[in-house]
Amino acid sequence: MNKDVVNTLEKPISKVVLAFSGGLDTSYCVVYLKEQGYEVTTVTIDTGGFSKDEIDKIAAKAKLLGAKNHYFIDGKVELYNQFVSYIIKGNVLRGGIYPLCAGTERLVIAQELVKISKKVGAEYIAHGSTGAGNDQIRFDIALKILAPEIKVLTPIRDLGIKREDELRLLHQYNLDFPTNSNPYSINTGMLGVTIGGKETKGSWEVPPEEVYPGVTPLSKTPNEFKEYIISFKEGLPVAVNNKKMSGVEIFKYLTKIGGEFGIGKDIHLGDTILGIKGRVAFAAPAALILIKTHRELEKLVQTKWQIFWKEMLGNFYGNLLHEGLYFDPIMRDIESLINSSQKNVTGDVRVKLYKGNIIIEGCQSPYSLMNSEVAIYGEENMMWGGVDVEGFSKIYGLQSVLAAKIDQERTNEKN
Repeated sequence: MNKDVVNTLEKPISKVVLAFSGGLDTSYCVVYLKEQGYEVTTVTIDTGGFSKDEIDKIAAKAKLLGAKNHYFIDGKVELYNQFVSYIIKGNVLRGGIYPLCAGTERLVIAQELVKISKKVGAEYIAHGSTGAGNDQIRFDIALKILAPEIKVLTPIRDLGIKREDELRLLHQYNLDFPTNSNPYSINTGMLGVTIGGKETKGSWEVPPEEVYPGVTPLSKTPNEFKEYIISFKEGLPVAVNNKKMSGVEIFKYLTKIGGEFGIGKDIHLGDTILGIKGRVAFAAPAALILIKTHRELEKLVQTKWQIFWKEMLGNFYGNLLHEGLYFDPIMRDIESLINSSQKNVTGDVRVKLYKGNIIIEGCQSPYSLMNSEVAIYGEENMMWGGVDVEGFSKIYGLQSVLAAKIDQERTNEKN
């Protein structure tokens, strides 16, 4: 036998681990990578968006497409502990409204892809991101940091492939995919649902109410409010109406309840990582309920300077997290400050849900700084007298008074 032929036959097959959702793009990736001679292992990570039936169908599809192995990983606890907990403790809302519903999931997926790659001895990791969105950046940066020795493959981005071409290849293998695409791209996870469609390509239109999964249209929500008590311990939710639950369970529960009252639906317009403006519709009932109640409890137990600086750093932390820079060392520094600020954020918040509104009714904590034995705002106090306040006012406003006097003198000189 020819020596070159022997060498070719003995050459080991390259292994690639693919982030697999079961959708058109990642299904195309399986077939395409196989055609290129790779042994494909598919990995599906549940970050809060899959039912048991969907999990089974994705596994069956991976096998049908020809994946050598398929792994399913429940990543919900990891997502909550590593990322969601800091979104709550940091009151992270990008643009003041968006609780980073999708971006953090990609980081969990990247970490699990690396684990499986090392387990099966893969030289490559692949993802199905296009060249237009934020996810490609998040994946690329995370994988480069977590496993610099493993090469990243991005067939959809590199080929600039169109939907029709993907379908054509899959149909050649008698793989049945619908020829009509869903006009809306919907991603469901623990933090909420994100929705992209024709309306989000511009800045004026809004998607119809029926495309928001799990959120009742306001016209069909109950005509009576319902009250809940959210209990926190050191900044994280631990119970609802005195029923203790894990963080993951609380998210699942409040997502359902909040959705019934039309809570959490909105549209975020902001800057993408690539520098252009982007717009996404979302529904995040649990995240918005928890962030609003958590912030109210912080007002009760933290000093004004704790609140000021933590809000600034929380926003900065959220921006870097959203933009794929979670692994920068500054993030660990900020997490240390956030954790320190939460030691007294323990107590209960009473909240009313009604027709899309989250209404804070009250809060209490054993570490409350609102002490009626010291002072009651606007009424009485035990720590100072009128003369003390008069002297304080003179000193406190001194620079403002002097600045106003100088401005008046300059005005007089001009006249």
